[in-house]
Amino acid sequence: MSEILSKQQLKSKETKAKIFRAAKHILQKHGYEALSIKNICEEAGVSNGSFYHHFKTKDDLLSYYIEEQPNINPDLLDIPKSADEVKSAIVYVYLNYVHYCQELGVEFMANYYTPKNQSLNPLIRTERPYPIVTVHNYLQKCIGAGIISPNQDIEDITTDIRMIVIGNVFEWCLKEGNADFEGNMKRSLESYMNGVF
Repeated sequence: MSEILSKQQLKSKETKAKIFRAAKHILQKHGYEALSIKNICEEAGVSNGSFYHHFKTKDDLLSYYIEEQPNINPDLLDIPKSADEVKSAIVYVYLNYVHYCQELGVEFMANYYTPKNQSLNPLIRTERPYPIVTVHNYLQKCIGAGIISPNQDIEDITTDIRMIVIGNVFEWCLKEGNADFEGNMKRSLESYMNGVF
């Protein structure tokens, strides 16, 4: 029974990957405007039912892949000894995100970060994207342990960090990948956090 289940899980994972590859291809070649469930299903060779079995909307599909970036080693997010270690851990989370964005490619990210993609809107999402959730939880843990005492509310801090990250992604896309994405992300996050805790 468990072998059958693992085959089903494998097939499900393959179908999700096929749907995403189709969406990525459409985004890269034709932009967000051409990204419809009908077009995704045709490109992937799957039924609408199969799509809806895995994802609620096209934005849900895109968010799934942003949120499912490679996991951070939980040991790196243990209680730190100092505020500097807190900053280093947060920078690490976002450098991991930078590498994932680079893996997905400029065309994908440029079309993902559009105001039309409402999955990016924290006001209508039930759960914010993965890196923000990780950082929010980590900051709460560090504040609770007395390691840091920020001069701002945690919601404001995570909102500011989210905007810094979006700005860095946008700059990288605007320059068609010819920006120091990693260096800019590290510098801007460190500068911001130095002023907060």
